[in-house]
Amino acid sequence: MHFAFVTLPAHGHVNPTLPLVRELVRRGHRVSYAVHEPFHRTIESAGAAPIALPGEMPVPPPGGMPSRPSDFNLAGMSRMLDYFLTATRDGVAALEEHFAADRPDAVCYDAMDTVGRATAERLGLPDVALHSTHASHEDLSLLELLRSESGETSGVLPIFSMMRQVSEQLAADLGIKPTAPLNGTPAPLNIVFIPREFQIAGDTFDERFHFVGPSIGARATDENWQAPQPGRPLLFISLGTAFNNQPDFFRECLKAFGDGQWRVAMAVGGHLDASELGRVPENFDIRPRFPQLAVLSHADVFLTHAGMNSTMESLYFGVPMVAVPQMAEQDANARQAERLGFALRLGKADITADLLRRSVDQIHADQQVRGSVTEMGRKLRATDGAAAAADALEAHLAD
Repeated sequence: MHFAFVTLPAHGHVNPTLPLVRELVRRGHRVSYAVHEPFHRTIESAGAAPIALPGEMPVPPPGGMPSRPSDFNLAGMSRMLDYFLTATRDGVAALEEHFAADRPDAVCYDAMDTVGRATAERLGLPDVALHSTHASHEDLSLLELLRSESGETSGVLPIFSMMRQVSEQLAADLGIKPTAPLNGTPAPLNIVFIPREFQIAGDTFDERFHFVGPSIGARATDENWQAPQPGRPLLFISLGTAFNNQPDFFRECLKAFGDGQWRVAMAVGGHLDASELGRVPENFDIRPRFPQLAVLSHADVFLTHAGMNSTMESLYFGVPMVAVPQMAEQDANARQAERLGFALRLGKADITADLLRRSVDQIHADQQVRGSVTEMGRKLRATDGAAAAADALEAHLAD
């Protein structure tokens, strides 16, 4: 069969799909993958044929998402939504033209993406939603879930309100059913890349949802990174790839862990030069990015933004987390991880060197947390999520 994948241009949305792509190719299927050009080498390495989407990749706001609506730059958001409207119309047109000559058997699209969903409906193709984070259904709005988890004052929520209006306009323009991201009717088949135990209200989801959990497939590694010698615990610090331009946070990390008991691998992203942070202690290894899977396989604690990709990878390797979420979805992840006994959650506005040091030392010494996260890691490593997702896709199309 020929599967078309369409996803958002972000590592947290692309990476969870790659093991499934590899598994489908291994089974003899063909995969076309529509995403922006910077991800094409990654897509090709998984065995799929990349399809270029028009337009430039959106740039996240510097400093992360605002924590209050009063801090929200509505003019900047308006420009981003204008971009979203144009990119969606252009993306649907490009995919319709491409798939007219090479029709797939199904379109597998990111649940937060409009291009793939609209293309499938306009071409009358079977559609499958891919969920890289918490899923929603008719009686569980992810928008309401984020509001209840993070509070009415979360500055990210105006985005979703405006996106609902944009989705209604797009539906009218494209002649499709209006579907608001995070707040609509589920697809006939939904692949969720988290375990049901981590899904908020997981027992309310029916047979349309397959919680396959994370699949940790082959990913590019950095041969220059070597695990530190045993004897001192390893702390991995990363705020992910989108909201990592946070020099003040990283300076507090240097104060908290400099010349202490920890060996520290700290990823500061591509927008920040380590020289801007001041003196680098001997026990720190600072880089724009690390091979995250390799580091987590040796780490004792993960100081993280709690993006779902990073959260699942930390659980997969049985690593306790101290979470400093940068936006509402990450806050929901952090709160769920804390509820389940895998993490400590800190507010980004409360960060000090003393709080970071006490929190990391506390969770490292907590044997109950260590036992919980170790058990979850064993369970995730014993499950072949990619195979389960491929089985669900094949069965769905056979039906």
